[in-house]
Amino acid sequence: MDVARPAPEAEALRRYLEGVLGAPVGDVTVSALGGGPSGTDLKRFGYGTPLRIDCVVGGEPRRFVLARQRVQPGYGHDYPSDRAQAALWAHDAYNRLPRHVASRDVGFLLDSGALVSVAGWRDAFQLVDFSEGTEYRRDLERIADTRALGPGDMDRVDALAAYLAGIHRERHDAPHIYHRRIRELVGHGECIMGVLDGYPETFALLPPAEREAIERAAVSWRWRLRGRVHRLATAHGDFHPWNILFRTETDFTLLDRSRGEWGEPADDVAALVVNYLFFALVSEGRFRGPLRVCFERFLERYLDATGDAELFEVLPPFLLFRGLVLASPKWYPTLDEGIRRSLLSLVRRMAEPAPLDLAAVEAALEGRP
Repeated sequence: MDVARPAPEAEALRRYLEGVLGAPVGDVTVSALGGGPSGTDLKRFGYGTPLRIDCVVGGEPRRFVLARQRVQPGYGHDYPSDRAQAALWAHDAYNRLPRHVASRDVGFLLDSGALVSVAGWRDAFQLVDFSEGTEYRRDLERIADTRALGPGDMDRVDALAAYLAGIHRERHDAPHIYHRRIRELVGHGECIMGVLDGYPETFALLPPAEREAIERAAVSWRWRLRGRVHRLATAHGDFHPWNILFRTETDFTLLDRSRGEWGEPADDVAALVVNYLFFALVSEGRFRGPLRVCFERFLERYLDATGDAELFEVLPPFLLFRGLVLASPKWYPTLDEGIRRSLLSLVRRMAEPAPLDLAAVEAALEGRP
């Protein structure tokens, strides 16, 4: 459903145009371009809601179009950042194609009604607060090195489980967003297909034919999960130990929330628990020891808090994705080959159309059928 947005005020447009064009602007009028699809127009849907601007610039009549995308569900235009990306790309690209209409500027419409030019942009940045703390992965490295749990380790596992259970309680009724998140799990440049494309073409442990098979299995998983739209919840999106900063005891701060504020809870769970598994392999060469205890404790506490009866049914493709990252020679170039083989064995097992089974996980990691 299209969400109506008011046209910019004529006076705000006038001031904006004077700044962009460097000349006096007057007699500004705004109208909908074309008035929408006609009765004979077979195309009844479009992404844009263009406005026609008639004005006088330096004493001469001029005409412009203010192009804006619809605020509507689906098609990858769900968030303001999606629409900003499209506008920034269009301004950068239009003027390099022969015979294409020229782009004069690109900018943002503020809450105040002002229009702000950003046409000189070259790259994006973000300014955030600094947070004290130590990455949680340091805890996992210590446990792997000592093969023992220290005081407070289980308290931190419990705190992380309680945190995720808490944010995942907030659900959102937006099927198109759930579809998008599951689609992105497979096709996003940072997710399964993108990570697979980052593997060397001649990588012997995962040759092209196997990468193709994993992609096909991931697409099948997309269709198995796609209908579970009731699961859409508040999510972090990249809840791994490098993005968790602990200070004292169970006090922590998170970094780098990713890919939208709503998602599949299993994504957050997989991002954390796969690292308990990973560091267990680093420490023991097998899925055992204190880091397996952390793995099982987290799932126990999370399930106790959420009662999520579907979790094991939806976890496999998210563990597949995270396993591909950990096994990647680009992301982890110095990883022991035996551990890499174990992780890729896990990936293959998670590609199978079956719920998560911890005995199957252990067998996969040990190379057993």
